[in-house]
Amino acid sequence: MTEGRSFEDDVELLWGLRDTPRRGPRPTLTVDEIVRAAVDIADVDGLAAVSMARVAERLGNAPMALYRHVRSKSELLTLMADAAMDTPPPTVADAGWRPALTAWARGVTAMYRAHPWVATLPIAGPPVGPRNLAWFDAALAALKDTALAPGVKVAVVMGLITYVQGEVRLTAELAAAFIDDPAAFGARYGAALARVVDPRALPALAAVVAAGVFDVTATDFGADVAADFDFGLECFLDGVAVTIERQG
Repeated sequence: MTEGRSFEDDVELLWGLRDTPRRGPRPTLTVDEIVRAAVDIADVDGLAAVSMARVAERLGNAPMALYRHVRSKSELLTLMADAAMDTPPPTVADAGWRPALTAWARGVTAMYRAHPWVATLPIAGPPVGPRNLAWFDAALAALKDTALAPGVKVAVVMGLITYVQGEVRLTAELAAAFIDDPAAFGARYGAALARVVDPRALPALAAVVAAGVFDVTATDFGADVAADFDFGLECFLDGVAVTIERQG
């Protein structure tokens, strides 16, 4: 919820529950057409290129025609964030909770990489749009055969959402810096730490630096990110497994 809009306002916006004006000429546009055009612009030219005027131009309409359906750019961004989610793939019967959540996390990550601008949008509240809730439901469904209480299932899914979103957003911010100076992510970083890390003040970090962990030159940012994501995901799911065992 932004620009003074309430949570209920966003629910009505995202689910098409808001009353539309009945006076005037018959609308020549739909909300879906407007949002699809905006998403296409953001995918090609970035989020900064999205404006009501640019979307109207793409659709061959005047900007005022858009405002009949979408009252502001803020509302448009809210709609775009949900539309970019796509539809979650069907769950595989008897796949087990862990493979199902792994596939879920990778699916959400793939969606963000297909629409990298989504990671730059502020998070204004819990998931409420149709597609966001479809993904929420899919993650909960992965846990349906476990002994976890309903509230714990929600906590697991929210924790997984936090992990995935955090990884994606951090990666998006670091990617540009890596392109500008790849060496700063490897050997030069290790050398800089070796100069300033005092073993007496920072003994644990000093031990890692001395072990040469940061001496490797990073050459494939994408592969490194994927490996780090998979490692973190496995650690998270290990914790879920322990929780399921305790409550089983």
